[in-house]
This record gives sequence, C-alpha cells and structure tokens, in this order.
Amino acid sequence: MERAYPPDETYERVRPFLKTLGITRIGRQTGLDHIGIPVWCAYTPNAKSIVVAQGKGLTDADARTSAVMEAIERAVACDPFLARNDTCASALSDAGERVDLLVPLIAKGRPLPHQTDNMTFAPGEDLLSHGRVFVPVEAVSLDRTLSNCRYWQSSDGLASGNTRDEAILHGLLERIERDAHVLWQVLPEPKQHLRCLAPDAFDDENVSSLATRIEDAGVMLRMFDMTSDVGIPCIGAFLAAKTALASPAPRYIDVTFGCGAHPSPERAAIRALTEAAQSRVTYISGARDDVFHETYRRSLPERLHRLFDADPIGRLPSPGPQTLPGILTSLKGAGVTQAVAVQLSAPALPFAVVKVLVPGLENPQGERRQRFGNRAMAASFTS
Repeated sequence: MERAYPPDETYERVRPFLKTLGITRIGRQTGLDHIGIPVWCAYTPNAKSIVVAQGKGLTDADARTSAVMEAIERAVACDPFLARNDTCASALSDAGERVDLLVPLIAKGRPLPHQTDNMTFAPGEDLLSHGRVFVPVEAVSLDRTLSNCRYWQSSDGLASGNTRDEAILHGLLERIERDAHVLWQVLPEPKQHLRCLAPDAFDDENVSSLATRIEDAGVMLRMFDMTSDVGIPCIGAFLAAKTALASPAPRYIDVTFGCGAHPSPERAAIRALTEAAQSRVTYISGARDDVFHETYRRSLPERLHRLFDADPIGRLPSPGPQTLPGILTSLKGAGVTQAVAVQLSAPALPFAVVKVLVPGLENPQGERRQRFGNRAMAASFTS
C-alpha cells in the first residue's frame, strides 16, 4: 500500500511539468496556525476549477508533494486527455458497449438524461468486471467554465499517483471514505457518540505525536470510527479551539473536520488528523476560492458542538485488505456492482490522474439533484 516513490522523489518527477500545467507557485502555510502540522499550497491562477490546492502530511516533504499532486489532479481534470465519442447512450448500447449515465451525479436543477440524448462520452474500465464502460465526459471533468453542465462536477474520486494503479487505489479509498462519512452522518446522534475513539487507542507514535501537538495548542480533539460495511477503516477527526467552544456564539469555522480511509486504522487516523489541521489553515488563510464570505458568518450547529461531549469509548476498527483486489472484493461484499476508473492523463507522463466512479456508494454533500442514494436511505431507516 506504499507509494511507488518517496515524496521528495515524486516531487522531482513531476516538477518539470508544473509550468505546462499552469502551476506557478508553491508555498508553506504551516506557520499560519500555531498547531504546527505541515500544510502547503500550490497555485494555478488560470484554472478552470479552483485556483488554490492544498496538501498536508507528517513532514514538509509530504505536505509539499501532497499539494502539488492535488494541483496536478485538478489541472489535468480541467482539460483531460480522453478518447471522446459524441453520440447517445442507445447508439453505444446498440454497438455492444456498456454505458452508465451516472444518474446519481446529475446536477441540481438539471433534467435526467435519456438514452437518446446526444452527449460526449469517454471510456473507462470497470475494475470489478475489467470490461469497458462509457461514461459522460461532463461527469469526469472539472471544467467549471462550462455553461449548463448537466453533471455535478467534483474532485470526489479524483486522484493522482506515480502509476495508474496507485492513482486508482487512492481514488477508490477516497470514494470509500466519502461513503462511510455520509453513512455516519445519517446515524442518530447517540450512535455517532458511541463510536468516539481515544487517540491512544491506536498505539501509534505518529498518531500520538499529532494528538499531542493538537492538545498542546489548546485545541480540543474528537475522533470517530466511521468505518462502513465495506470494511476499510475510516476515521474522522474534529478539531476546535477550547476558547471557541466556550464562547457564547461559536462559529461554524471554529470546528474543522478531516477524514481518512486506509486498510491500516493508524494510517486512516493520520490522514484524518492532518486533514483537519489543513482545514484550519484553509479558514485562517482565507485563500481558497471555494470558501465564501457567508461561511465565516455561520453559527456552529448544536449537533457539531455536542460532538465534543462524546466520551471516547469506541473500539478501533480491524485492519482491512492490503491490496487493490482485496479492497474490490470488500466492495463486492457490500453490494457494490461497478467501480469505473477513467484515466484523465496522457499515458506517456511520469504520473497518472484518474477519476474513480462508484455509483453504488454515497457521495458527499454537493449541488446534485439527488442528495442521498440507496445506502444512506436504508441506513437512515434502520438506525
């Protein structure tokens, strides 16, 4: 489950391509917050998506490479290298091809697609059957300059790596993470609290060090086991300054959240903690162009405030399968029937960018026609 190359080497492999991709600056943001967990950013001024990408990690090398790779993902997704086919779903089906119109990703206010609608399609690989599946290009790109886009454009499932398989693995883990988080969100509040974890439950030096940094900075931490029936450990972390929680009118931005999924519970926890710290820097810097003025004026919902009253009595999830085939088998066991990987980058590049689509899993909150899927609906009725 390790990367093919260490962070410094990955950075050197991709650095020659940054200018071509429009990535002009890389900066260290760690010092904006007194916690001190490494956070870096990368800027793509003329991006068709958001301009500022961020990265986090245990070291500066980790965070710098993380930021650069996120910027690369978005730059490639804005102008993907795809074999495009302008046709309709019925014509592809008549030619013996499989098609998925990705109805769960239809944008809010947009009509449902029909088999006879002319659209631009691109081929992807179904990781479960290894067959070819055509999907709408609008659902896999991040070109937010498009007018009347039929699909919700999101970085969910968008991932990069030194190799295609590495990118697929991390895109798949992100989709599993987002699904698990949604299923945890629809749980009744008492059941959420029962899954609260103590940082020392992980018995991991890196988790302990991150938790100590957070506590020493006067920031309260609550961690939760969000693992779903897929069986890949998923950990969520919430941070809030103790002074903010004690104030009479805490704000929404006073609580930040991070989440991570990984076969190792400890690695999942590290991802969650570093992402929660990155989210703090996002609000402090005010530089992200997808965080709006209204966000800073919102009040903190009581339910979020009460998460910090949860007692850490939950049990650590068991480790998950350590290989991509094992993770795919776990998805099948949870009733998932299709997982499509669409490569967005040119094959000759020394890195790969893919969009992983798993229609059977839940999607994070967004401007979609359909907020919840079957899994969340079933979970909310049975909880």
